[in-house]
Amino acid sequence: MNGTPDTVAGHPAAPDAAPGTLAPLPTLAEATAVWLRIGCLSFGGAAAQIAMLHKVVVEEKRWVEERRFLDALNYCTLLPGPEAQQLASYLGFILHGVRGGVLAGLLFVIPGALVMMALCLLYVLGGNLTLVAGLFFGIKAAVIAIVIEALLKIGKRALRSPFLVGLAVASFVALAFLAVDFPFVVGAAALLGAGLATVRPGWLARSQALATAPPPDAGQTRAALRAALVWVGIWWLPVAVAALLLGSGHLLVEVGMFFSKLAMITFGGAYAVLAYLADAAVNDKGWLSAAEMIDGLGLAETTPGPTILVNQFAAFLAGWRAPAPFSQAVGGLLAATMAVWVTFAPSFVWIFAGSPFVERVRSNPRIAGALSAITAAVTGVIASLVLSFAPRVLFAEVGTGRIGPVTFPAPVLTTLIWPALGLALLAGLMLFRWHRGVIETVLAMGLAGIIITAGQRLLAG
Repeated sequence: MNGTPDTVAGHPAAPDAAPGTLAPLPTLAEATAVWLRIGCLSFGGAAAQIAMLHKVVVEEKRWVEERRFLDALNYCTLLPGPEAQQLASYLGFILHGVRGGVLAGLLFVIPGALVMMALCLLYVLGGNLTLVAGLFFGIKAAVIAIVIEALLKIGKRALRSPFLVGLAVASFVALAFLAVDFPFVVGAAALLGAGLATVRPGWLARSQALATAPPPDAGQTRAALRAALVWVGIWWLPVAVAALLLGSGHLLVEVGMFFSKLAMITFGGAYAVLAYLADAAVNDKGWLSAAEMIDGLGLAETTPGPTILVNQFAAFLAGWRAPAPFSQAVGGLLAATMAVWVTFAPSFVWIFAGSPFVERVRSNPRIAGALSAITAAVTGVIASLVLSFAPRVLFAEVGTGRIGPVTFPAPVLTTLIWPALGLALLAGLMLFRWHRGVIETVLAMGLAGIIITAGQRLLAG
């Protein structure tokens, strides 16, 4: 898979690029330093991270031309998993083959994963301190506004026809009230979109015609298959080792299997899969509480790297509470590491195996239609996440209402937490009215939460 930069990526440089517009190729060491800097500064979620990659790689360094960057981005949006990390991997692959792709992808994740690991330890060791309790009280309130903002942004982009609006509503109802599993909702949307792509493209806000792309040559295809097999083995190796050493029923194996499955169905970004993650990890497996899940999302929003690092937080708490035969700290660290690995390793499979087929995949009308339908369904998924999380932040007591097959959160209205409501509204003002960034909003609400909690404890004691 290694070779010249124009051949490793599976398609030549854009023919309309003017001679001399690109800078000389960097050395692997030069590129590695840039990937590390991006990994340490990649705050703000996927949109901000993709913008940073474009600014550095296309505008500042001029290592990759605009058209090639967009081709890579469009391909990554078709894949399950964190698209910003996949884009970084693909750009590294364009420049330096497999080694470059691995370094770019890993360095995009490692800084944030290390910060999250430290925050996980702080969370379990200092959860009763006023400082920590107040911080997470404020972060929970900010998370409500952040998720609503994500819902509005994705909905504005995705719901471009009445059919897509209806699909989003149906997904919301299925998840929020009928307890339909997330994989089924996404799979049904994909099949529906693929089926309608050629007969009713207007329903999906797409045109009938798509540009065709030449097939990849045989050598590229063989190299792609070799890379896929190697990286499938690397992906599953830690799970297999844990099963051999600790038994197939050990928590580390369960964590590896669960988050591997999650990595294969995570279309539409971290918020799309949070509803499924919260339901499975909280209700089915009992790894953490709903309130702790909200804390984890808030922490993921304050660290560099993909928001899906919330997986690491959930796995850490699972390992902390069921650490045998290790200590709590070691059990938590091992489970968190397993979750991070099986969440991000699949991205290398999709990137290296699919590189020769980038243009061909994008030009396939059925795949394009499936993507449109999935994105619309994801809007409904995120809306169900708001309905699941918000009552547990704003009310001290939340039960479950039931009308026939329909279930829904039923907060006890007299237990409304007024400070939480006030902070959630203030976070909304910061994001929507004053146009402040996510990190600034989370930190401001965390500080406000500390002040409120300290004041309450002072008055009570």
